Amino acid sequence: MTSEQIETCSFCGKHKDDVRKLIVGNAVAICDGCVTLCDGLLGDEVDSELKELKKSSINPIELKGFLDQYVIGQNSAKLILSVAITNHYKRIQNPQKDIEIEKTNILMLGPTGTGKTLLAKTVAKYLDVPFAIADATSITEAGYVGDDVESLISRLYQAAKGDVERTERGIIFIDEIDKIARKSESASITRDVSGEGVQQALLKMVEGTKCRVPVMGGRKHPTGDMVEIDTSNILFIAGGAFVGIDDIINNRVNGSSMGFSASFVGQSNTTLADTVPDDLIKFGMIPEFVGRFAGWVHLDPLELEDMVTILTDVKNSLLKQYGWLFSVDQVKLDFSAEAILALAQRALDSGVGARGLHRELNRVLLPHMYNLTKYHDTGISQVTIDAELVDVPKALL
Repeated sequence: MTSEQIETCSFCGKHKDDVRKLIVGNAVAICDGCVTLCDGLLGDEVDSELKELKKSSINPIELKGFLDQYVIGQNSAKLILSVAITNHYKRIQNPQKDIEIEKTNILMLGPTGTGKTLLAKTVAKYLDVPFAIADATSITEAGYVGDDVESLISRLYQAAKGDVERTERGIIFIDEIDKIARKSESASITRDVSGEGVQQALLKMVEGTKCRVPVMGGRKHPTGDMVEIDTSNILFIAGGAFVGIDDIINNRVNGSSMGFSASFVGQSNTTLADTVPDDLIKFGMIPEFVGRFAGWVHLDPLELEDMVTILTDVKNSLLKQYGWLFSVDQVKLDFSAEAILALAQRALDSGVGARGLHRELNRVLLPHMYNLTKYHDTGISQVTIDAELVDVPKALL
């Protein structure tokens, strides 16, 4: 068949009259639609390669700049975290034969609501790697009721959509790590299966080992399909408030103020940044576990100015989120400057950090969200919140 006789696309079979352009070559032809499709496929592959190249050469300055968009304050924590993350992925992307670079897992210490979980989530988002969150309080020693440590890897495998290679480069965030501290300094006749037992079980997992997890998730089953995951390159980030460790730090720095011969010790200005490994061991973490986390990040309590910024200026700020919820019903939500300040102060006084902002907004906006449909139907197009409405003890419907 000559090129003049070819009247259909060799790829999709469409006739030349059904396409805008049919390009005819030596015994083959391709239509404009197939050309566009192939260009898109090649473009996706190039974009993927460029994206992988970008992620393989992480710049700590760029990573910190990305974190700044989502997390307010905590400059020291973001700087330390950015460098630690950069070094971790340098280690993965540039394996050395003559020198073995040890993995640096990260421990975050800071009061509740200061951004520990958000920092870990945002890092995973920037790197475009699988991310899994686990609550340490739900983990028990293997063989007891509850999740075991291998369930952490199973969650990460599910987050990677069954891709083993991506799983082995992912991040696992273990929250409430301080809740698995030893219950007592002395030996107990009963096993501490949700405290020291979990710390012991986590040791090899955090350092690097090969474990088998169910392909379909859930608990292991003798007849179920299993997949082997190497945890050597999985980054473990553990976070906890460590309530009460400040007393341990003060006693170490200033000496104990207990007993008949003790001298009076005034108010100390020590912070979590003064924490040393021995403080964590006295708190109840076993030495081997503390040693597995070489990168320490300390988060400071939030101040009033930080609370205001979280409400208004960060990416995906709470006011933007609630504003969108109101806009769905074509109602504009507006806050006065005094109302924003009052909300921030009430959240700060609650002692739960940035989480208090969400609760306060729900309290104030609940009656309006309940009546949004009514507002729309009756022509009310704007709701304005002032300081007086914020300070109402209990919002009524």
